[in-house]
Amino acid sequence: MARAPGLLAPLLGLGLGLMLALSLPGSWAADCGSLGPAAHLNFVPAARSRWLAPRVRAPGPLDHLYGTVRSFLSAVQLNPFPTELVRALLNEPASVKVDEVVRYEAGYVVCAVIAGLYLLVVPTAGLCFWCCRGHRRCRGPAKMEHKELACERGTFMTFLLLTTLVLLIGVVCAFVTNQRVHEQTGPSAEAVPQMLLSLRGLVSDVPQELQAVAQQFSLPQEHVLKDLDDIATSLGSTIHSQLRSTVYDTLASLRSLGQALQVSVDHLRALNTTLLELQDRQQDLKRALSVCRERLRDLLQEPGCRGCAESLRQAGDLELGADFSQVTRVDDVLHRLKGVPEANFSSMVQEENNTFNALPLLASLQMADVVKELKKAVAQQPRGLKTLAKAFPNWEAAYRWSQALEKVENSSRPYLKEVQRYEKYRWIVGCVLCSVVLLVVVCNLVGLNLGIWGLSTRQDPSHSGAKGRAGARVLNVGVCLSCLFAAPLILLVFSTFLVGGNVQTLVCRSWESGELYEFADAPGNLPSSMNLSHLLGLKKNVSILLAYQQCREGAALWRVLQLNDSYDLEKYLDMSQYTASLEQELPNLKVDLESVDLLSPAGHRDLQALQSSGLGGLQYPGFLLQIQKPVVNTNVEKLAQELEELAQTQGSSVLGKQLQEEAHRLRNLYQEKVLPQQSLVAKLNVTVRVLASSAPKLQLETSRVMDRVTHLKGELPAWATRILRNESECFLTREMGYFSQYTAWVREEVTQHIATCQPLSGALDNSRVILCDMMADPWNAFWFCLGCCAFFLVPSVIFAMKTSKHCHPVWKRLSSSSSEETQLFHIPRVTSLKL
Repeated sequence: MARAPGLLAPLLGLGLGLMLALSLPGSWAADCGSLGPAAHLNFVPAARSRWLAPRVRAPGPLDHLYGTVRSFLSAVQLNPFPTELVRALLNEPASVKVDEVVRYEAGYVVCAVIAGLYLLVVPTAGLCFWCCRGHRRCRGPAKMEHKELACERGTFMTFLLLTTLVLLIGVVCAFVTNQRVHEQTGPSAEAVPQMLLSLRGLVSDVPQELQAVAQQFSLPQEHVLKDLDDIATSLGSTIHSQLRSTVYDTLASLRSLGQALQVSVDHLRALNTTLLELQDRQQDLKRALSVCRERLRDLLQEPGCRGCAESLRQAGDLELGADFSQVTRVDDVLHRLKGVPEANFSSMVQEENNTFNALPLLASLQMADVVKELKKAVAQQPRGLKTLAKAFPNWEAAYRWSQALEKVENSSRPYLKEVQRYEKYRWIVGCVLCSVVLLVVVCNLVGLNLGIWGLSTRQDPSHSGAKGRAGARVLNVGVCLSCLFAAPLILLVFSTFLVGGNVQTLVCRSWESGELYEFADAPGNLPSSMNLSHLLGLKKNVSILLAYQQCREGAALWRVLQLNDSYDLEKYLDMSQYTASLEQELPNLKVDLESVDLLSPAGHRDLQALQSSGLGGLQYPGFLLQIQKPVVNTNVEKLAQELEELAQTQGSSVLGKQLQEEAHRLRNLYQEKVLPQQSLVAKLNVTVRVLASSAPKLQLETSRVMDRVTHLKGELPAWATRILRNESECFLTREMGYFSQYTAWVREEVTQHIATCQPLSGALDNSRVILCDMMADPWNAFWFCLGCCAFFLVPSVIFAMKTSKHCHPVWKRLSSSSSEETQLFHIPRVTSLKL
């Protein structure tokens, strides 16, 4: 039984291998995991930096003041937007009538009349006051102190203080708004060329940027070309990995079958050798047993042999038990298996493994020409991208648009510099006049303090009245400054009011309400040089209001300028022709698996010889039947022992000696003939049992393996083709993913960045914020605060003049019988004085 495991192990491995090999691989049915998804592509933005950041005035404490000024201007200018007047002004300035302008500016005319009266009255009143004081015709200080005089003095001082506080608040706000206007002028002027530059690039830079977008097609193109460099090896590796288990299992089954074939042939040869030797020895043993049986029969039948009956019976059975001449001969089977195995199955399987493992390299060599054609097709740029920039419409219109804006930009720069220069002068004048008003406030406050101090010391005998007189003089200085600077103050207020007020009511108010856009959209209101549709050379008129609203919503330039009919972006992003050429070339990727034989011709002959040898048809039961029989029917050793015992019981020494000699001969026969025969029978038993149990299965497995090898060799090309087709589709999907990323990026770049009209809405919004929120509001707040100060200077002058009279020392009358004399100061009552 020593060799049985050597055959059973290969057969076990063979059976398991066939079970695995018979299950066809199906993992390639719909799996693209081997290639992975397309990598994310990072494109460089092609649009130039024209995105205008929205300008917003930060909320502040002056917002309520701005709202108050706007309400005041709304009350001043009650007329609606003068459409006819502005149309005439833009198209035929000479036809504008003065009465129409005055009618529209009626509120400002009223304010001009008030300013004129102020300009006439205040300086005149101040001149009269100083002339009167110079000729000492004005009323001097109070002569007497009485109750009504104290009440009057308190009233004037209180109103002067309140007026001065109002002036202080107004001048502080004027200082702040004056500085705010000055600070906003520089950045606002610098923002104008920036907005104009952004508007220039709104149309004129689009073709160049589209060209830059088309050039970035090289990014996905390079990724695809790089993937094509590895596609053959990748496809070969995928085919190898998906067919590996099936091929490896089949080759393992062949290796196990080859081992089982070798073991079976060895056992069969051993069986034949043993059988021939048994048959040869059987003849010798048969003759020896016959001679020994005849001698013992003659000896044991002698009359003097006592107790020899049983031994005589056993001696009669000295004949062959197993007759191996009756079993089937195996010469024919051995003849059919002559030279088997011809092939070395281990080397053959190793060689086939090496051939199969070289499949990626084999695929790379076989697909080289097709990959070259694919790379050639990929290297070509789609026709739509070539004309992406060239097909952009309105090249001449874009040039006119750019030229017009460039002309505006160039002409605006000197003007903006002049604006900044005059703004500096205005700021200086404003600071001087605000300082004058502040000086008046200081004079009022100092004069009040000195006057009150002087009044509080009147009861003191040492009081000299110097503090009161000083307070009166300071108040008079404030009055003098008020009258002296009233004219330049009201002139600055009215000039800034006229400019800022008209900007707010004529431009900002109509801009915020949308009337300005409606005016621009109405036919004939704007001259042709300012018409957007004319500048862009569009066939249809573009509504500025609608364009502005669409731009704020993020609409594309194509929709705003109504270019969809003349420029279809999707047409130039169509990759169908590109995809078609790839789909046409990819099916040409093929792998020839004819070099993978699996089973060599010699191996095939070996298996066919085994299949047709009839090894499984041998009469193994006949072998086993003879093997189960004893070599000799009688136990030779036991018979020899009984003869020895029988020889000792015989009365005749001659007979006893003869029996002992026969026993010795039997022992020699047993050692020389029977034992070797039994050993051969035991060897034959092992071989026969192994072959009897394995040969039928071996031939069955041989048929299955051969069928599987034949089937697999025929199916391998079809399986490889299916895998190749699936992987090619996955490859195409992944590579088109790169182009999909590109088209999505182009679509976003063109419609949201390159072709976006955000600069238009952003420029309009920023222009309104700059003009109205950052310039007009603080400008108007400045003249409003300064104007309040100018008009509150009138009560300040009046109350200061009245208060100054009460700051002088008061003359008191003393009673006397003979005369009246005046005392400068109050003299305490003297009780001993008799009048």
